[in-house]
Amino acid sequence: MSLKVLYTAHATAIGGRNGHTASSDGIVSVDLSVPKAMGGPGKPGTTTPEDLFGAGYAACFGSAADFVAKQMKLPVSEIKVEAAVGIGQLSEGGFGLKVDLAVTVKGIGQAEVDKLVEKAHQVCPYSNATRGNIEVTLKAVAA
Repeated sequence: MSLKVLYTAHATAIGGRNGHTASSDGIVSVDLSVPKAMGGPGKPGTTTPEDLFGAGYAACFGSAADFVAKQMKLPVSEIKVEAAVGIGQLSEGGFGLKVDLAVTVKGIGQAEVDKLVEKAHQVCPYSNATRGNIEVTLKAVAA
């Protein structure tokens, strides 16, 4: 498989999970802190790599769903994607991620939403990157 790159994002992190990360254009610029649930300081006003990954995955999946809805000529009025990203220890050692995506679609019935979400999962770059590497669960809801 070859990839024709259309856009490249650049970011730098200093200090790991208790440091700072920023995009090269400075639009994303956040302090990081290990949450208390993971034994860290959980500093107020900070975020985690999982928050950033979840925000990116939710936005990307929403765009993939919108793309698929247009291809399928579905009268979708709104797509909301909520991502829950969990981090934990793997039984074989090291750490891993788990993602739950809840996709709520307005304007179409449940059967169409189910098809739309499944097709979007095949199109989304984040889904393609994570497939076979981490557990991703989908919940499709017609609203």
